[in-house]
Amino acid sequence: MTPTLAEFAFGLPKAELHLHLEGTLEPDLKFALAERNGIVLAEKSVEEVKATYDFTDLTSFLAVYYPAMEVLQTAEDFHDLAWAYLLRAQAQGVVHAEMFFDPQAHTSRGVPFDNVITGYRRAAVRAQDELGITAELILCFLRDFSAEYAMATLMDALRYRAWIIGVGLDSDERDNPPGKFAAVFARAKAEGFFLTMHCDIDQAGSIDNIRAVVEQIGVDRIDHGTNIVEDPSLVALAKERGLGFTTCPVSNSFVTEQMKSTEIVSLLRDGVRVTINSDDPAYFGAYVGDNYVALAEQAELSLTDLVQFAINSFEASWLTPAQRAAYVARVQEYAAAHGVALPV
Repeated sequence: MTPTLAEFAFGLPKAELHLHLEGTLEPDLKFALAERNGIVLAEKSVEEVKATYDFTDLTSFLAVYYPAMEVLQTAEDFHDLAWAYLLRAQAQGVVHAEMFFDPQAHTSRGVPFDNVITGYRRAAVRAQDELGITAELILCFLRDFSAEYAMATLMDALRYRAWIIGVGLDSDERDNPPGKFAAVFARAKAEGFFLTMHCDIDQAGSIDNIRAVVEQIGVDRIDHGTNIVEDPSLVALAKERGLGFTTCPVSNSFVTEQMKSTEIVSLLRDGVRVTINSDDPAYFGAYVGDNYVALAEQAELSLTDLVQFAINSFEASWLTPAQRAAYVARVQEYAAAHGVALPV
């Protein structure tokens, strides 16, 4: 029996490479953590929380996103947040996750870095043992803080070097170009971290920022980054270097007129390692399998196209070559079992 689009997309083994753990804070967990920590919330129901999710751009999203984190205080809180995500991810076919976390969003309000990292790490280890999901952590610097604060955070994180696979850059891109953090990323690279940076869609100077992260910073991946299609020479360079692009269709649709499906599919057809991810699923109402379905429906993609996205997710990951090959084989076996042609 031929599976439905949703059945196939949810069952497809996949990696998620663009997922903010703080962006997985569902309203029910928010209320539970608030009660645990004696915090009185302005909202009194799930419906009231969701009514605040009125985003028109990145800035309006962040204005809701950061205050919600006040309920995250203890290592147990951070563990529970990550564990709740990993359970949902498993149900949507995720077998490997490389998860962003924002320590400065917590240390800047007095929460110890140790609480953040130990809670998240325990959930990642538990996922391997209980869910069969391999999970890694990517430390992101908040670009609207200073480069000095980012460097201090990096140096503090070296105590937990073995628990952190890479570093990234997120938050408000306006007036915070990649070059602001060049020295921080150079030090991170010297310490052996993989590098990625957000290049959010349709920002002022998007293509210049993308050019900087490719040519000057030397990242291993780009988060979002679909504005690269504005410069075919940069697309060719990204393909030559094997750079991954971690796009997030549903979250795109909250801040633009559509989900950038044309640009995402263009990169796919050009053989770029473009991937599908969920970004901040608690806020945008769609986890990674949902994003596969949404993009497929809007762009009229084939199941073979979805197989290619899943293969890309492992090829763009920071797994070892042997691990990547094993996961790609699982994708191919899944496709064959469902009578779906493999990408050429």
